[in-house]
Amino acid sequence: MDIALMSMALSQSQVQQQASISVMKMAMGNAEQQGEALQKLLGTTDPSVIQHAAQPHLGGNIDLKL
Repeated sequence: MDIALMSMALSQSQVQQQASISVMKMAMGNAEQQGEALQKLLGTTDPSVIQHAAQPHLGGNIDLKL
């Protein structure tokens, strides 16, 4: 019976390891996409585009007093 328990424990640890690796690969893919987007944004020569991306809520409203 000990061999069966060891086999199940080994199988469970392999599944956990595979799940961890797949989650890590997804995180790396997301980080790579964000890095590419950041490089594209920094490659833009227009500083207003960069400023708007950093603070998109600014400039949306105008306060007028009559």
